[in-house]
Amino acid sequence: MASAGGNHRYKAGVVWDGDAMRLVFLICAAALALSACASVTVAEDDAFLWLEDVHGAKALDWVKAENARTAGRLEGDRRYEVYRRAALKIFTAKDRISFPVFRSGGIDNIWQDDRHPHGQWRHASLASYRAGKPKWRTVLDLDALSKAEGRNWFWKGAECLVPDDRFCLVRLSDGGGDAIEIREFDAVAKAFVAGGFRLERAKQSVDWLDRDTVIVARPTSAEDTTTSGYPFVLRQLRRGQAFGEAQEVFRGETKDTLVSANVMRDAEGRLRATIAERRVGFFETEFYLLSGGKPVKLPLPRRSNLQGYVDGQLVFSLEEAWAGFESGALIAFDLGAIDKSGAKLIMMPNARQTIDAVQTTRDHVVVQLLDNVKGAVEVYRRRGGAWTGTPLKLPGDSSLVVRAAQKSGSLLFVTSESFLEPTTLWWADAAGAKVGAIRALPPRFKSSGHSVEQNW
Repeated sequence: MASAGGNHRYKAGVVWDGDAMRLVFLICAAALALSACASVTVAEDDAFLWLEDVHGAKALDWVKAENARTAGRLEGDRRYEVYRRAALKIFTAKDRISFPVFRSGGIDNIWQDDRHPHGQWRHASLASYRAGKPKWRTVLDLDALSKAEGRNWFWKGAECLVPDDRFCLVRLSDGGGDAIEIREFDAVAKAFVAGGFRLERAKQSVDWLDRDTVIVARPTSAEDTTTSGYPFVLRQLRRGQAFGEAQEVFRGETKDTLVSANVMRDAEGRLRATIAERRVGFFETEFYLLSGGKPVKLPLPRRSNLQGYVDGQLVFSLEEAWAGFESGALIAFDLGAIDKSGAKLIMMPNARQTIDAVQTTRDHVVVQLLDNVKGAVEVYRRRGGAWTGTPLKLPGDSSLVVRAAQKSGSLLFVTSESFLEPTTLWWADAAGAKVGAIRALPPRFKSSGHSVEQNW
């Protein structure tokens, strides 16, 4: 799928509708095109520099025409409709696993099917979910909301104020794009808060500081918008304030990719740190601790990523060598001593390992690895100033994904999948390294006549 220039970085779930297979094909086409162009050096006299004007009429018209040409080629293939129907059947199957999100002592899930293409925000008790028989209650029906408001709403996530998780800043996209509207929602009353926080459609992000204050990255004009079309100013907005009255707390530059905020809380929900994340390039970031009204730059290389907060520690992964640590290391800083000498190693992948993702529980850092191109999950805890790790006993020769980590406890949900075994959902206890299966998808083909080998 063609697109004009620019960088995009926002959390979002994939939405599958009646054109599911078309989306698959077009994404694959885009990946091939991008890989072919990855090594091209752009000259100042490049005849296609106009594509960098991501909102320009000429660039958007070109994108529309190229997408139409690609779709025509793909949809004209006699195999297209066969594959589209097969994919749609899988993506809308009633026996899919409802992937979990921890909230309010239970489990949330966004469910889409043929009756609810926009999705339902649902909640179930933790006990019923772990038993494999969740008793779902609808919190917000996006199809009903879309119909009532004459919009095309899709879910883009929510930030709920811990520890109660009652009041949430819900992110909605009209049509599924990057630009979102943000509204305050009462998950107990199951209604938007009258007179609550509401930010109209923009490429923006927001999080709670306290019940009456949020921190917002939101572009309002060319004066606070990057060339990629995202915000580079952070503002502190109080309940009842007009956005123009919000206090500026951090500013990047127009040439940046974007600026956002990370609010770090402990297991009881107490605010411990607010970090400004300044993306100076697509792969380069600067981090600033917002404390005492003056941003303090953290002494980290630009090729590093903030992974979370646990037990008074800020956790970062390094993508370049720094301060005696090798590229690829996972490190932690004590919030009270953020300097090079205060950094401690959590884990260093060996020559055949890669850190795939990192999450945190109340007391643990959970590392999702690729080990010899196979999934592994390890949990790390700090004892006496040093970090020690334990592997979870999950299926081997599989792809493993940590779906959710409990911030107030030690529970995890993990899925496994292999070439011959269908996706299985597991619970795991990071504190005791215990695991147990919850449910598995039914097999979609007969695998008994096949085998898998890994050779070097």
